[in-house]
Amino acid sequence: MVVDTLDNLSKYEALNPLFKEVLAFLQNNDLNKMEEGKYPICGDDLFLNLTTAKGKAPDAAVLETHNQMIDIQIPLSTAETYGYTPRQDLPEAEYNAEKDITKIPDLIAQDYITCSPGMFAIFFPQDGHAPCISMEPAIKKAIFKVKA
Repeated sequence: MVVDTLDNLSKYEALNPLFKEVLAFLQNNDLNKMEEGKYPICGDDLFLNLTTAKGKAPDAAVLETHNQMIDIQIPLSTAETYGYTPRQDLPEAEYNAEKDITKIPDLIAQDYITCSPGMFAIFFPQDGHAPCISMEPAIKKAIFKVKA
């Protein structure tokens, strides 16, 4: 997991060859002015989901992992807290290959980190994360899905 400000995102470009495309997309688009939806950038290897998610209490947020994709999550409208548990500490759960997600309900995360607008969190396949924790009823957010 990586948490930092968007000003520093370029420092992580070497972690994945597609991160350069994420940076280019961010330089050429204002996420706050875009309509919600799915935006293909490099086919199935890199796309953006721009959405408004319901804010949840920590005990209602569901831990998840992805096998094929990396998440770069960027809160836009309000701060968002993410629960974090290393995948190695998570129990076995059913993997949905079509959606590339394993959900682990009824488990509280080990740690929490909060990102404000202007920040990002990167979750790799080894990172169990519980997104959408907020006291606000809704969180407008960008989720770049990057082929791992």
